[in-house]
Amino acid sequence: MKKKIPYTLITVISCTFALVVNAQVAFQNNGNVQIHDQGQMGFHIDLINQGVFNQNLGLAGFYNQNNPLIVSGNAVVFNDLEIDVTNNLFLRTAVGVSNGANFITGLVVTDRNQLGVSLDFINDAFYSGVVNTSHTDGYSSVSGTDAFTFPIGDDSRFRPMSVSSSSSQQFFSGAYFFEDPNSPSTFGTNFNTNTKQGRIGSVNPTEFWDLNGKTETSVTLTWDANSNISFLVDDIENLLVVGWNENDAEWQDLGNTEVTGDITSGSITSFTFSPSDYAIITIGAANTTAENLNYGISPDGDGINDVLVIEATRNRTQNHLEIYNRWGVKVYEADGYTNDWNGTSDGRITISRDKGLPVGTYFYILEFKDTGEKVTGYIYINR
Repeated sequence: MKKKIPYTLITVISCTFALVVNAQVAFQNNGNVQIHDQGQMGFHIDLINQGVFNQNLGLAGFYNQNNPLIVSGNAVVFNDLEIDVTNNLFLRTAVGVSNGANFITGLVVTDRNQLGVSLDFINDAFYSGVVNTSHTDGYSSVSGTDAFTFPIGDDSRFRPMSVSSSSSQQFFSGAYFFEDPNSPSTFGTNFNTNTKQGRIGSVNPTEFWDLNGKTETSVTLTWDANSNISFLVDDIENLLVVGWNENDAEWQDLGNTEVTGDITSGSITSFTFSPSDYAIITIGAANTTAENLNYGISPDGDGINDVLVIEATRNRTQNHLEIYNRWGVKVYEADGYTNDWNGTSDGRITISRDKGLPVGTYFYILEFKDTGEKVTGYIYINR
């Protein structure tokens, strides 16, 4: 893409090119503007779209080395978009990109209280040039089937978040927050980092991400020197992606399928989960103080290993057992476990309780209430 377009090639019907709004000169569209194929249009003043401005080809650029620029009014869709605004481009309405965006200078800032106002990448559109000083400060969205990394951050911190590809059309929106989830600035509730599953040892109080979407996906989160990962773990293999489940009002384990980097920078990928189940997500640490014991059962009715037997529970009935599948969904829970679980589910997502859980590996947490001692490990179901 080209840089700093000095001329325009457009079709214009009923537009005001130099509208003065509160002493600020602006380009206002009251009718229908279209940038043709190979057309180029540079905005050095604010854009107020009161008409139709979504059938564009060619390239639109926002350029100003002295003042911030604002896009407001009706939603706008550009084919190619370029941002070179030293004091930032502020979106008061959604701006879509159908081909590619080039970040040169400045942030694209959206109001974090308005989820519908974002920088939108349509049908797997791409971008380039994102760095700490040039990215989306607020919400960005994507539609398409490809894997996508959100060009998001908070002020001068670029902190990408990635979602996986899908065989069908999907839509996600997301933002990064460099703030304590215990007291977020733009949510109507707090996310207590001490309210968590036993599998989770700690939750990062430094930062979090908001990911919205109805399609199941894995997510990759990143950290840097400001993330304070060293306060969570000594070994990054013990990191987890964790999410605040709105129904259960607790932080839940979303897994760790891959982790790269070191204490000062790296990335971690979760299991597959549904973002609609979680208000926010962040990085946490596994509970490494619990004793680890693994088991296997084969509930086929032959009388051998048909049920999960944990010897320690025979004389210690003041216990609480939780079992989770690989996606962090609770499939079984019992107070006072009596060695009778045969691989069936009583979790909230269960459709048919008379059918056993599929072959695979499950994670359990057993807590003895009298001492607070915890035992964790894996259970392999073989049928």
